[in-house]
Amino acid sequence: MSCPRLLFGALIALWCAGPAAARDSPCDACLGRDEQPLRIEIESGLQFSRLALIGQEDGAAEIDPRTGTKRVSNMIDLGGMSYQARATVTGQPLRQVRVELPASVVLRSPGGARAELTNFVPDLPPVAALDADGHLTFNVGARISSREASGGDFRGRIEIRV
Repeated sequence: MSCPRLLFGALIALWCAGPAAARDSPCDACLGRDEQPLRIEIESGLQFSRLALIGQEDGAAEIDPRTGTKRVSNMIDLGGMSYQARATVTGQPLRQVRVELPASVVLRSPGGARAELTNFVPDLPPVAALDADGHLTFNVGARISSREASGGDFRGRIEIRV
């Protein structure tokens, strides 16, 4: 009689090992879970505005994630709006989350020039969690560095994992 129980237990374990994002799965019903999958929405991208190199050397600029303040070195700020990136994570209320940002991202201009984004910094506490409504909004700052003292209209994608 104990053999059928063991087989039944194994089948439920295999069924629950399916896709984690499935809603209203039999696994949720059998284990009493009512979790919502995590989703991320990018509200604004990282914008450094217009910058110019002072000389033949490479330069850099940083945007603070909390204030959006831009600091430049070996560059001139030519104006325009600069701001930090902003994202919102939604999911199960009060769930703890970990936000992972890349170590670096290479940006490219249409003319083939390159720049690099590094030092990604979110304005999150050490242990981040969704609020009682299931939302967590945060800002991200970073550092852009020119490469080979070349300019251009740089674009790239920043992968954010939650």
